Amino acid sequence: MIRFINVEELLSIRNEVLREGKLTLDECRFPTDHIEGAFHLGYYQNDELACIVSFHPQGYGDFEGKAYQLRGMATIEKYRGKGLGNQLVNFALVYLRGQKANYVWCNARKKAVQFYHNAGFEIISPEFEVPGIGPHFVMYVKLK
Repeated sequence: MIRFINVEELLSIRNEVLREGKLTLDECRFPTDHIEGAFHLGYYQNDELACIVSFHPQGYGDFEGKAYQLRGMATIEKYRGKGLGNQLVNFALVYLRGQKANYVWCNARKKAVQFYHNAGFEIISPEFEVPGIGPHFVMYVKLK
């Protein structure tokens, strides 16, 4: 089941999956977590939070229109490969179309490019390095 959740609910998964358990929960907060228009989604499997993603209003480069950045997409190990992340992203894209967003973009880890591609995103940047995390690409999906 997909739900809108608060930041506190997702911090442990951000740390476990995205930061390999190396940070405190407070260090896993994004500066954009509480800005106006930001929201967080969770996919619950058998009452366990299995997959998370966050969105906040943010344009990219010279792109025009209402935009959101996707951040912090993560699925705990035992639920990977079951399509939960895809369902969560698809839910968000439908929701954001209803919010009249023009596009969604993200900084995708190189190993997640195929996942985002399968969800309709395309690469719009050269590869770049996020220090301490690894290679990324900017990816984008047009909503309207």
